[in-house]
Amino acid sequence: MASYNKVLLLGNLTRDPEMRVTPKGTAVCQFGLAVNRQFKDDSGQMREEVTFVDLEAWGKQAETIAKYMTKGRPLFVEGRLKFDQWDDKATGQKRSKLKVVLENFQFIGGREQGGPPGAGGAPGEEGIDQTAERNVPPARPGAPPRPPAASSAGSEEDVPF
Repeated sequence: MASYNKVLLLGNLTRDPEMRVTPKGTAVCQFGLAVNRQFKDDSGQMREEVTFVDLEAWGKQAETIAKYMTKGRPLFVEGRLKFDQWDDKATGQKRSKLKVVLENFQFIGGREQGGPPGAGGAPGEEGIDQTAERNVPPARPGAPPRPPAASSAGSEEDVPF
């Protein structure tokens, strides 16, 4: 039987990331994300539902998130579900938790909001502004060349409307 385990979430951090280092020297960062859903109830009123999700990042991604993210900041994450089970030492009862293990991420917002724009989960991408490349679709073979991306250094007088 085939299976597929993929989670995509866009939300705000519920707390500052907590980073630790394993005995082997690997960074691990734990943080929470609040994901909002708006909908109309049976009476036609707009309602909002919030889901709180625990996440775990490893390695370079953990270090980057711990460095740039703080409570309240928006983040787009891609990951997989993981089910943890353990015995509670205080009560002796079995405990369990479902969390998301981060595989990739994307900062949302610009530098004025805290993180480097365009920095993602791939190692070595921190601080690289890829906004123009990210918003332009790839060229099709045989299609005419695309005009260069507009520079953000222009003034308001350069706007054609």
